[in-house]
Amino acid sequence: MPHARTAESKPARPGAEEWVPASADVAQLAQAVHDCRGCELWGPATQAVFSSGPDDATVMLVGEQPGDREDREGEPFVGPAGRVLADALHAAGLDAEQVYVTNAVKHFRFTERGKQRLHKKPDVAHIRACGPWLEAELTAVRPRVVVALGATAARALLGREVRIGAERGQLLDGETHDVVVTTHPSSLLRLRDRSEFGEKFGALVADLRTAAEAAG
Repeated sequence: MPHARTAESKPARPGAEEWVPASADVAQLAQAVHDCRGCELWGPATQAVFSSGPDDATVMLVGEQPGDREDREGEPFVGPAGRVLADALHAAGLDAEQVYVTNAVKHFRFTERGKQRLHKKPDVAHIRACGPWLEAELTAVRPRVVVALGATAARALLGREVRIGAERGQLLDGETHDVVVTTHPSSLLRLRDRSEFGEKFGALVADLRTAAEAAG
């Protein structure tokens, strides 16, 4: 639910650590996230947007941040990029209802232009501040494979800058799970040459299929 605006002191430590409950399941995390004041993005956002999908999923998808519609509705990937993702999952043989979907940053970062709220990419500081939520989700869900949708998600998962073109589609080893890096579905919506959509969509599907096969 949308959070109440109240005057609060700054957190004792930077980032979200003090708002993330220890040893929590996904339901507890989803409840606690609305109180998070780990960075300044909570102020202008409508609400924190947490996740969707089963908490025992073998495949987790991590995007960048909520968009305008996600911020208003409180669910991840319900906008145009979500429709592209759903089509790609279906084409890759993954049931959209059986994957866990979340974002690296839980609040919508935007700039206002008239009545429009335009997406603004999160800074590295926002990725780090929100990191404890993603770490807690990984611990609670314990997926076999995590798909990083875009460079922001890849940085959050791998702790370093990632060039999508150089590393996409590879099965990267993690301590408790493998990581597959691919493009964010929204990048397909921004293509200037729409004739490229089929090729780019096919590459996204191929990367998701790699994750599906690795997850068994």
